[in-house]
Amino acid sequence: MMQTSKKILVTGGAGYIGSHVVKQLGRETDYEIVVYDNLSTGSPKAVLYGELVVGDLADLQKLAQVFAEHQFDAVLHFAASISVPESTANPLAYYGNNTRNTLNLLQCCETYGVKKLVFSSTAAVYGETAENPVRESTPTTPINPYGYSKLMSEQMIQDYSRASGLKYIILRYFNVAGADDRGQIGQTNKKASHLLKVALDAALNRRESVSIFGTDFPTPDGTGIRDYIHVEDLAAAHIDALRYLENENESHILNCGYGQGYSVKEVLAKVTEMSGRQFPVIEIERRAGDPACVIACSDKIRQILGWKPQFNSLEKIVSSALAWELKLMYPEELVKKMPKTPPAFVLGTILLQKQFISRNQLQVALQEQANTGKKLGEILLRKSMISDQTLQNCLQEQFYLRQRNLLAS
Repeated sequence: MMQTSKKILVTGGAGYIGSHVVKQLGRETDYEIVVYDNLSTGSPKAVLYGELVVGDLADLQKLAQVFAEHQFDAVLHFAASISVPESTANPLAYYGNNTRNTLNLLQCCETYGVKKLVFSSTAAVYGETAENPVRESTPTTPINPYGYSKLMSEQMIQDYSRASGLKYIILRYFNVAGADDRGQIGQTNKKASHLLKVALDAALNRRESVSIFGTDFPTPDGTGIRDYIHVEDLAAAHIDALRYLENENESHILNCGYGQGYSVKEVLAKVTEMSGRQFPVIEIERRAGDPACVIACSDKIRQILGWKPQFNSLEKIVSSALAWELKLMYPEELVKKMPKTPPAFVLGTILLQKQFISRNQLQVALQEQANTGKKLGEILLRKSMISDQTLQNCLQEQFYLRQRNLLAS
């Protein structure tokens, strides 16, 4: 454990990635944590450690007040907008929320003497590169305002560093996915649109289908290949970056990926395998600007930070994300009450939760089951309490729960 009583500011610490980093900070370090988040996409429930201050980086007065009240030793900067299509539709909002707000943060660092910064950047700064694996030295040519807003922020940090002595680690994320290995936190933003989230929604009957944008790429199965990194390993990289800045006097830009790519079809196949359910897949044309393959070269981060990922497999990424989505669907108190519950009661609870049957109807059916030994689903169908399709969907959800060990068989 890092031995320190120093304070750290985490902007965007209630969001998906930030909350996982805060969790690891709380578990593995002695930092006093202050989270600063406007909760536009984050959740206060995701902040498992430290103090939460609700505020926007655009509010320079409030931000300065937080700096004045705490003597921060370091800053982790996650707060940002991250949707590529949204950035194209509303570029000024992205330059404001991402670039201008980073400037506000740097101004406070200067005023209050903070000399260590870990910055959340993105592989989108590379744009449509044909170079694979992508190295930190690969030319940065963004093709959308999101990528430009992050690259401009990177440039500000580097310029300020040269003038002030600020030491930084800039982490360029590739495709982040997965959830906390203990199931405490995960993706809570309902607007999240990355592939794994969309595929899980389809597998769990929360959307009708999944679209594949392009099946004619020069890849083995014709679909785009991306480097997916588990959010737990990404969080660990931030802890490693802090340790590095505590002990070294150098700044670096580092890729965050495994150096292993998976195609769209491979991801969808893994979701199908682990959820046990086929879902409709629609093949449509490529989106403008989508490269065929983007894989990180992770040699530098492994060498400089000593980063050793623990969750670097597609199965671990998908299984943790699936378990988290199931936890969102089923309240914690329900899971705790039913570990030893017979399958019929599990099915009955699902039907009740979705309001397909009343409590009285369930009691009548369970009594008949006890008297006859027949299956609950068979009884409900015979009594016309539910349709065959409803039964099949609920049996599938029962299977999900038992398969993921949230409910025992």
